[in-house]
Amino acid sequence: MSLRLRPTFRAALAESKRALAGMWVCSGSPLVAEIAAGSGLDWLLLDMEHAPNGLESVLAQLQAVAAYPITPVVRVPSADPVVLKQVLDLGAQTILVPMVNSAAEAEAAVRAVRYPPRGIRGVGSALGRSARWNRVAHYLPQAEDHVSLMVQIESADAVTAAAEIAAVDGVDGVFVGPSDLAASMGLLGSQTHPEVLRAVHATFEAVRSAGKPVGVNAFDPQVAQDYLAAGAQFVIVGADVALLARGSEALAARFIPGEESGERSGY
Repeated sequence: MSLRLRPTFRAALAESKRALAGMWVCSGSPLVAEIAAGSGLDWLLLDMEHAPNGLESVLAQLQAVAAYPITPVVRVPSADPVVLKQVLDLGAQTILVPMVNSAAEAEAAVRAVRYPPRGIRGVGSALGRSARWNRVAHYLPQAEDHVSLMVQIESADAVTAAAEIAAVDGVDGVFVGPSDLAASMGLLGSQTHPEVLRAVHATFEAVRSAGKPVGVNAFDPQVAQDYLAAGAQFVIVGADVALLARGSEALAARFIPGEESGERSGY
C-alpha cells in the first residue's frame, strides 16, 4: 500500500493566483484547530513558540485538520535541530522557524530539515507519521519534496540581512513579524509606527528581489489590506484566542451594565 502526502505550503503559494489568508491557532486545542480548518481560510499556523503546545498537542491538531482543504504550518519554538526533527516526524510538512537574523542561521535551519548528505535530520521514517510509517513510497529520497521551510524576520538586524536570508537555498519563504520587529527598534507595542511599516516594506522588497514569497502578520484588517497591496503573498489575519477574547468582550459590553467603561457590577 502506497500513500500520498498533501502538498506543502510552498506548493500552495506557487499554485495560487492570489495572496493566501490564514489564522493563528494558539489555543493548543485540536477542537479549535478543526473548527478553524473548516473556515474556508487557506492556511493555519499552529504555534509552538507562544502557545501551550508540545509534541502531543501538535500531533493531535495535525490529525484534526488533515481532513480539511487547508494547509497547516507549524511554528517551532526555535531552530533547535532536535525539535525540528521531532516536529517533522510528527508529519508537519511546513515549518516556520522564528527569529532568523542572518543567512548563516537560515542555512542552519535548512540543514536541520534535510536528510544527509545535504543536512543533518535524523532518519526515523519507519517510526514516524511523516512517512506514514513507511507507507509513503520513496519518502527518504524525495523528502525535500514533502517539506517546506519558512523563516521569520522579526528584528532590525534581520531586516538588514533580508535579501541574503531569502536567497538561501532551501528557504521557501519569509514571514515578517512586526511585533518583535517593533520591539527590536525600540518601539515596543507600536507595530504600525511609520518606521516599523517602512522596515516591513523594505523586507518585502528584499525578499521579492531574491525571488521568494513574503508574508506578514496583521490582525488589523486595514493594515492587512495595506500589506496585501504592498505585495504580501501570505498573511495572518487573526488568531483563535484573539477572536475568542474580543468576541467575549463584545458580549460583556453588550449585556453587562457598565462593562464598556470598566465599571462592571457584581452579581
